[in-house]
Amino acid sequence: MNEIIAMKKVSPETRITPQEPIQQLLGKLKEKMKLVYHQRGDISEYSKQRGIAPFALREIMAVNPLSIGIPKEYGGRGAIMSENLALLETASYESLALSLTFGINSALFLQPVGKYALNEAKADVFKRFMEQQNMGGLMITEPDFGSDALNMQTFFKENQDAFHLQGKKHWAGLTGWADFWLLTARKKSENDELLRDIDFFICDVTQKDQGIKVEEFYDNLGLYQIPYGRNHIDVKIPKKQKLKPQTTGVKMMLDLLHRSRMQFPGMGMGFIHRMLDEAVIHCKQRFVGGKSLFNYDQVQSRLSKLQASFTVCSAMCANSSKVAGVDKDLTGIGIEANSVKSVITDLMQEAAQSVTQLVGAKAYRNSHIAGRGITDSRPFQIFEGSNDILYAQISEGIIKQMKRLKEKNFFQFLKGNELTSRSADHLKKLFNFDLDLQLSQRKLVELGQVLGRVISMEMVFKLADNGFRNDLIQGGINMLQDEITALMSNFHLSPQPLVVEDYQQGSSWLDLV
Repeated sequence: MNEIIAMKKVSPETRITPQEPIQQLLGKLKEKMKLVYHQRGDISEYSKQRGIAPFALREIMAVNPLSIGIPKEYGGRGAIMSENLALLETASYESLALSLTFGINSALFLQPVGKYALNEAKADVFKRFMEQQNMGGLMITEPDFGSDALNMQTFFKENQDAFHLQGKKHWAGLTGWADFWLLTARKKSENDELLRDIDFFICDVTQKDQGIKVEEFYDNLGLYQIPYGRNHIDVKIPKKQKLKPQTTGVKMMLDLLHRSRMQFPGMGMGFIHRMLDEAVIHCKQRFVGGKSLFNYDQVQSRLSKLQASFTVCSAMCANSSKVAGVDKDLTGIGIEANSVKSVITDLMQEAAQSVTQLVGAKAYRNSHIAGRGITDSRPFQIFEGSNDILYAQISEGIIKQMKRLKEKNFFQFLKGNELTSRSADHLKKLFNFDLDLQLSQRKLVELGQVLGRVISMEMVFKLADNGFRNDLIQGGINMLQDEITALMSNFHLSPQPLVVEDYQQGSSWLDLV
């Protein structure tokens, strides 16, 4: 890992001017990826190795892609959301792991630092990103407190000139690799009680008393290029490196996480586009029974859903470009952000599974883009909020709004909500009923799956307004409508079976023959 870090510095003459047109920057990134993944190296071989080959990282970072996440006053491109999404899309067409590396740096480090850090802290951080190709990540999750982030046990005490943080963090992408970390901790009072609010600190691991000890590197199932592990935190952070929330630390965390979730479509865009291209090429070239796979009805069904997923993801990218900029407060958009993250990550996993099914045995290898895509896209449904939890939270948020408005009719509520008004009209027959506002947890999840797709359909309608081609729009709407219809049918089913704890008694088939 130290070898990789040592190779990251790039001489001044190789840097790219940050203000060049975005398409020019992305074009150079594509050329670098072509060079390292297909000419000087083989991406199928990289997929079997941990980490990124030093020369590959050096060539890719020579384009200075992370300048996209840095404010203009510090030499960057201005942290424009559409540009960041385009960067993630470009990278994920070749490598989902590389795209996630960019996403961790931009959404989970550079954007919050640019928005909430003190000016004296920003200057050094951004200078090193621009000139030395440093990297940064975020540590929230703890071994005993995963999704329960508000109960994290990492704590800090304030001294005369520094904050002393102690605790454990794990599953932080770029473990042992990043030069900077955003660390989260709760303040410990004089009577040793942890306060409820959460604070964020910039940790510079290259400085004295700020080193983070990696206790274990995890053998993550996919995303081999990104190191994960368990970290021991015992650092002293200068006071200038504490982020300053506009209100509370919890709201700052929500703003950060919601913005990050709104950027998942950038990673999903290139990935789904690649899955679609691979599937179409294979099906046109593969002949079975005297005709190409492309002409079989079931194959057309799979391909059309891949294409519809491409359209839905395009709609999400266009939407995030407008509503998720760093200048906006995203604290209160949990329903929208959770819908975007959960639906697009479901579509990513389904896309990889579908292409693997179409290609067959050849795809069931780590060296094949589709087979590798299954394991690389799977954790997207888990990190930054497990989809089951996010779907339940979507329903809880909607039900809370319905109670406040004293509205029980599901259609009437959706019709009056800006996130769902047009799609509700399109699906009136499915939604014209009184909703039970006291749902079980599993029904909250099922309803959240419906709502996530209804909100996604609204984004597709808006994409159509902007001139996206109509046949693709119709395919996206049809797919979402089919999924919503099936999910609503399941939602209305009454039986909710429970686990039989003593199932081993009287359940041996062998005793019956």
